Amino acid sequence: MQFVEADETALGTLTELWYALATEMEPYSDLNDLVYSSVDEVSEDGFRRQLESDSVSNVLLQESGETIGFLTLSEGTHPSREYREYLKLVNLFVKPEHRNQGYGTEAVDWVKEQAAERGCDHLKVSFEVNNDGARRFYGRHGFEEKQIESVYRLE
Repeated sequence: MQFVEADETALGTLTELWYALATEMEPYSDLNDLVYSSVDEVSEDGFRRQLESDSVSNVLLQESGETIGFLTLSEGTHPSREYREYLKLVNLFVKPEHRNQGYGTEAVDWVKEQAAERGCDHLKVSFEVNNDGARRFYGRHGFEEKQIESVYRLE
């Protein structure tokens, strides 16, 4: 598999892949309900801003010239902690027809290498609390559950 840094020419592809990921997350919580009824309504501006960022990167996962998924990485620092430099795996999406073929594992291994090359001392990932598949996947790859994120609705 090839890991290709996304650029302006990939905005449409990133938007389509993100929409597929976001719609898969909707069943886990009504807080994930999208305001878009189709991918055509999604603006590319969010990804355009990420392409301009020094701390966020989007990478296309490609196999034999075909884009089969993407990942989003974000670098950060916790200055008051011993483990302070991190790389966060914000998004990891593999198209359904390419799942269970080792692509997710290869992507996580690649992210681990990227984190080490960037001088990070840990990786972060978050996922829906009820997403047992993600819990098992990341657990198999050595991630330890550390924290629960909670939300409060201001209605």
